[in-house]
Amino acid sequence: MDQAIDVAVQAATLAGVQVDVVHLRDYPIEFCRNCRECTQQPGDTPGTCVQNDSMQALVDKIEAADGYILASPTNFYTVTAVFKRFMERLIVYAYWPWKTPAPKFRKSHATKKAILIASCAAPGLLGRLFFTTLKQLKLTAKTIGARPVGSVVIGRTAQQEYPTLSEDARKRVQRLIEQLM
Repeated sequence: MDQAIDVAVQAATLAGVQVDVVHLRDYPIEFCRNCRECTQQPGDTPGTCVQNDSMQALVDKIEAADGYILASPTNFYTVTAVFKRFMERLIVYAYWPWKTPAPKFRKSHATKKAILIASCAAPGLLGRLFFTTLKQLKLTAKTIGARPVGSVVIGRTAQQEYPTLSEDARKRVQRLIEQLM
């Protein structure tokens, strides 16, 4: 996974794009309290969460970015627990006033692009077909107002202690970066 991100960052940087790599593990994110205070605030901008943690800094980065590379390894058939916690806190991108049956996305029109990168121990095709990692990454993109332009699932990552990204996967990631711009 990290090698694929490195390839993406290198390709984007060579194309003159400024890249900010965010490792969610470096941002303490509390669990969502399900209080829905953030969803009561009208408007197109994300609501403000009652918790004072690193999530606001991440929302600020999301809002400032022109495009996204959303990536997660697969743990137990889906995104990692850290990514899931991040996803839950993206509820700030929903407007859901009390007494309404369902939320509305604040970013209902995809104005930005995203590429999705997942990795798994299974062969990539199985990861794409049977695991929910890509589905969760797509939902994240939609939530923040991005349209996925492509995805890659890097499989068989558990066959070696220190796996090397294949040349095919490297080229696919580079092509995705071209689609992102």
